[in-house]
Amino acid sequence: MKLTQATFAANAARAARDCTVFYFCGPDEAGAHDAAAAIVARLPAGSERVELAGAELRRDPVRLADEARSTSLFGGTRYVFVRTAGDEACEAVETLLESPVEGWPVLIVASSATDKSRIAKLLGGHPQAMTAMFHPPDLKAVTGAIRDFASAAGVRLDDALAERVARATALDTRMARSEIDKLALYLDASPQAPRSADAQALDAIGARNEDDSFAGIVNAVLGGDLPRLSGELARLRELSPNPVGLLLAFERRAAQLAQLAARMGPRGDVRRFVETERQARRIFFREAGDLANQLQRWRGRRLERLVDRLVALHRELLANSQTAELLLSQGLADIARAAAAAPRR
Repeated sequence: MKLTQATFAANAARAARDCTVFYFCGPDEAGAHDAAAAIVARLPAGSERVELAGAELRRDPVRLADEARSTSLFGGTRYVFVRTAGDEACEAVETLLESPVEGWPVLIVASSATDKSRIAKLLGGHPQAMTAMFHPPDLKAVTGAIRDFASAAGVRLDDALAERVARATALDTRMARSEIDKLALYLDASPQAPRSADAQALDAIGARNEDDSFAGIVNAVLGGDLPRLSGELARLRELSPNPVGLLLAFERRAAQLAQLAARMGPRGDVRRFVETERQARRIFFREAGDLANQLQRWRGRRLERLVDRLVALHRELLANSQTAELLLSQGLADIARAAAAAPRR
């Protein structure tokens, strides 16, 4: 089964019923994750979730089939969720498909991949596989989706405010949904007791965007600005932010770079492409210079390795909370040095 964002909603229920392997790809990572969440919502309630990274499966291709066919820890149903940057899980998927044993559902979200990838081709002829590709939505589409989110949460939102949320979240529907949830909580709104939102309410819940305070260190690290890095690290020690929260800002920027790189293609002119995106208002004009600099340093395999390193660092922070700040500082310094040494294309 091969779907797009235009046909996915109408076929999601059938796909959840008939398929066991789901592949979500395309430059719109938020749309792919939303679609994966829609499939999960149709699986048996309480299913155990097993998360795997593409880098893990590249090192151990047999693990995907093992996890898909192992018994749940609590004796119930389960599903496997794979995050990958491209075709690094291809051998693992091939191993999974070669086994005739029926297994648990496997959902794969592949950023920087398309329906022409090796995994998509593997799944193309399989009767129990679904491939769905998601292209970046435009401002109008995201604005409409945000109004739908708001309506479902009991928040009355006009077009101007919905567009403001769309721009503030860089057309990321996952972030936009989170903003609507905060707005509903702030207004004490519900489907049974709807409330109207205004600009003041939006200012109250989004007056301080966490990424704004992290922008300095994100740009210093991913832009390879080593002289500026020590000052940014010192500032963060004074602010004492949650290490995982700070790392999430890097993960969001890496996801944005992956989306941009996928739209631009491997041989695109970075400066010209970023300027086109800025004029189309798909990126914030104040971020255009930093994004161009970072996109020149992080593309292709280097970008995949960056995503893998951020995922590994995230796990390290969760497993070592007592030394999380030190681990994060060391990890960011390593990434900054790699960025500084990267050839600019």
